[in-house]
Amino acid sequence: MAAKQTRPSISLSAEEMEKLRQLSVSRTEPYDQVTRARILLAYEAGESKSALARRIGVSRPTVDLCIHKALCAGPQVAVRDLKRPGRPNIITADDKAWLVSVACSKPTEYGYAAETWTHSHLARHVRKNAEASGHPALRTAGKVTVQRILKEHDIKPHKTSYYLEKRDPEFEEKMAQVLVMYKEIEIFRQTPEKNENRRETTISYDEKPGIQAIANVAADLSPVPHKYPAWGRDYECKRHGTVSLMAGLDLHDGHVHGLVRDRHRSREFIEFLEEIDHYYPSDWKLKLVLDNHSAHISKETMKWLAGRPGRFEFVFTPKHASWLNMVEILFSKMTRSFLRSLRVTSKDELIERLYRYINELNESTVVFRWKYRLDEVLV
Repeated sequence: MAAKQTRPSISLSAEEMEKLRQLSVSRTEPYDQVTRARILLAYEAGESKSALARRIGVSRPTVDLCIHKALCAGPQVAVRDLKRPGRPNIITADDKAWLVSVACSKPTEYGYAAETWTHSHLARHVRKNAEASGHPALRTAGKVTVQRILKEHDIKPHKTSYYLEKRDPEFEEKMAQVLVMYKEIEIFRQTPEKNENRRETTISYDEKPGIQAIANVAADLSPVPHKYPAWGRDYECKRHGTVSLMAGLDLHDGHVHGLVRDRHRSREFIEFLEEIDHYYPSDWKLKLVLDNHSAHISKETMKWLAGRPGRFEFVFTPKHASWLNMVEILFSKMTRSFLRSLRVTSKDELIERLYRYINELNESTVVFRWKYRLDEVLV
């Protein structure tokens, strides 16, 4: 009578069993690893090699090899392919440098219509020109190879990031002038006697044009607990025109001055100046931080200022440096918390709502403080 054969056990721990179970039902891991995990679990459950091979749909040698690897090196090694020597890498550093140089140029330089490369387009160009350019190793390079080489060099030729060139030759000087003013205001606040007896104020001013009067064509649907968590709104809308908001932020006490008009020409800017002129005591000096809009330096504006000598002082931000003007922080807050979801029935309602919003801001004012690069300013 033949002796009964005892089949070796893999002896899986509880943690290893759990990892194999998770891997065996995974939909994201490689298919071959999922299959091997299923083989090991079936073998450990007592199923014969031939039966589990038929059930899982693999050959008997595949089952034998997987179990042999698990017995020799453990289940974690068995489910993964061992490293193989493979074919030596024949794409040299010079080949990669040439491919990267092509990626860093524009397709138009090679006679193509496109402005930027796609990975597929770049791969086609590389295959077509690799032999003539002295890089035959790339003559069969595919999209995946191109992506890998570009990833190694952190190059993304299919994307465009934007920047703004400094076009103001006096950028640093004007920026320092604005930052010095912010520093003076901060020191002013920290000196109680100066703050109580001050005879001047600084206003950050700018325009926010093109605020749209948008109306709904259907009623908004309110949220419903456990069913509709957010407001429901019809995609279609009706437009009733636009208005411009001229706003000034008092950097000492946070008071917001606002004027809403259809346009923002010199006459509207002068109207705003007249409002703040009447708001503050007549013996105060009013400093305005503002950009280089034509209405701020027009003949009409200069003529009006000439009639009030010593009353106003303008400090201009550099060109393309609106981020230096603190009223932009107010505009950003207004856009996110108020304008983004605003719906009105007419332009008159939009104007009324804007003034109401400004009044609400002035009921509980917030003093804005500038901190970026402020420590670099010498007092």
